[in-house]
Amino acid sequence: MLLQLHEWGDRTAPPVVALHGIGGFGRRFRKLAEEHLEGYRVVAPDLRGHGSSSWEPPWTIATHVSDVLETIEHAGIERAAFVGHSYGGRLILELADLAPDRIERAVLLDPAIELLPHVGFDFAERERNNGAFALPQEAVEERLAFDTTTPRAFVEEDVREHLDQGTDGLYRYRYCRSAVVTAYGELCTPPPPPETLRVSTLLVHAGEFGLVREEQLDAYITVLGELLEVVEVPGGHMVFWDAYDETASALERFLEDPSA
Repeated sequence: MLLQLHEWGDRTAPPVVALHGIGGFGRRFRKLAEEHLEGYRVVAPDLRGHGSSSWEPPWTIATHVSDVLETIEHAGIERAAFVGHSYGGRLILELADLAPDRIERAVLLDPAIELLPHVGFDFAERERNNGAFALPQEAVEERLAFDTTTPRAFVEEDVREHLDQGTDGLYRYRYCRSAVVTAYGELCTPPPPPETLRVSTLLVHAGEFGLVREEQLDAYITVLGELLEVVEVPGGHMVFWDAYDETASALERFLEDPSA
């Protein structure tokens, strides 16, 4: 299935494919693309069940990978640098296993490599709440209460662009809740082994948040060796919000390094 695609930059420039996390959408990469990736063609799809792409099932990892491959091929991209946040990071690992020739280098932003079952359960259960807001400002305040390290400006922009008013007058984020619940279950399944990621890789993780576990870091460091650069940043899971400057600097430096 072809996905809704957000694009920045010259279409003849080196391509960067950016994959968002669960409950997100492609335009979350706008600030990074416009301020730090000016020399690239950045494309960021809305994954199936998210944003303006179709919400029809299935919502499996395999289907998301197939959608991404079909979409970038339609956009004329054969090989690219891939940037993935959270669930998008897991999709890069799956892509590296299924279609390694497509990935020139990889950037994993606090990747959801594999969730512990109780963590996946808790996140999925949270989606069973109503998720509706009488006013957009309520969505802003809820997000800031969940992660106090996130700058307000990022949340306010996200709410402006990602919240829709329904026929009942209430506001909801533009994603399918069933797709999100499915995604959390999928993240509890084993990922491809680190050996499948045989390209230069930058892994940015929020150490305090702890989504990327020490044993996962150790496994990738052991297997990838000099191919892997690990950067720990402060703040929460939304590393390209909470630690925007640190994440953007690491990303820019990595993509411009001819030896990577």
